[in-house]
Amino acid sequence: MRTTTTLGSAFSSKNWSPLNKRRLANFKDNKRGYYSLVIFSILFFLSLFAELFVNDKPVLIYYDSGFYSPITKSYSETDFGGEFETEADYRDEYVIELIEAKGWMLWPLVRYNYDTHNYNLDTPAPSAPSSENWLGTDDQARDVVARVVYGFRISVLFGLALTLFSSIVGVVFGALQGFYGGKIDLISQRFIEIWSGLPVLFLLIIMTSIIEPNFWWLLGIMLLFSWMGLVDVVRAEFLRARNLEYVRAARALGLNNWGIMFKHMLPNAMVATLTFMPFILTGSITTLTSLDFLGFGLPPGSPSLGELIAQGKANLHAPWLGISAFLVLAIMLSLLVFIGEAVRDAFDPRKM
Repeated sequence: MRTTTTLGSAFSSKNWSPLNKRRLANFKDNKRGYYSLVIFSILFFLSLFAELFVNDKPVLIYYDSGFYSPITKSYSETDFGGEFETEADYRDEYVIELIEAKGWMLWPLVRYNYDTHNYNLDTPAPSAPSSENWLGTDDQARDVVARVVYGFRISVLFGLALTLFSSIVGVVFGALQGFYGGKIDLISQRFIEIWSGLPVLFLLIIMTSIIEPNFWWLLGIMLLFSWMGLVDVVRAEFLRARNLEYVRAARALGLNNWGIMFKHMLPNAMVATLTFMPFILTGSITTLTSLDFLGFGLPPGSPSLGELIAQGKANLHAPWLGISAFLVLAIMLSLLVFIGEAVRDAFDPRKM
């Protein structure tokens, strides 16, 4: 029976085959892709903990012999000797004086959240970069650094989620087509031809204008049209492999169709699938940015790179808005493309 490698063993340090070692070596030899992965991983990891670095609340408060963590728990003003039962506004001078009278506050590197308004600007919003707002503020006096950091995080998380779910649907659909063939393949191909011919962007705009979108609604709507990216690749792999010797041997041993498909054939099809996934991720992020730019994406007020680009277009006298969003998108998408190229080269049999 033909030996196959599973996705788990391909990334396990205990069961490295010579083939996987060569693939890893090929990936590392592509210095541009390898260092892009390192840089992107660091940036994404830091963005997951953005509340520790970019927030309008202190990371830690020491008050009256006790420690408080406002980023994990809500405290009222009365907890610090104030008068109101509502949550303390830690940027208020009165609250600052109350806390510093009996303790201290440890602030994040950037003292703004993505929805924090700066009411102490020297010039009308959008204001230029300054020591208080490193990349300036947008037209609603919100800090651009905070908007960029949180916008980067939500863009990557959205892209990863959409890539994961669309890949699962596309792989299953393509596997069924390629394995069974015949009428199932013929009918499925005609359906995909019709479905892929629909004006996706216009349909997304219509659907998001009818339903007030949030993260999960938008993810579900975009999933309806993004799952077709891997179907052709997986279908071709299954059509090629379904009559090979190891598949016939597994069928002769009594293994059912689902076992043959996902235990023996799918690991081989995953090679082509993995090379496409970084590019699907870039497409997902670009689509979300486009919808946000047109005003049909995430709900108003959400940290969005597309919305920041739209503000830059509407405020040409504030170039820092468009430049900031452009640089973040350009760096993020370039890193992902470089990673995708390195993965493609790693799995290229001609470079073994």
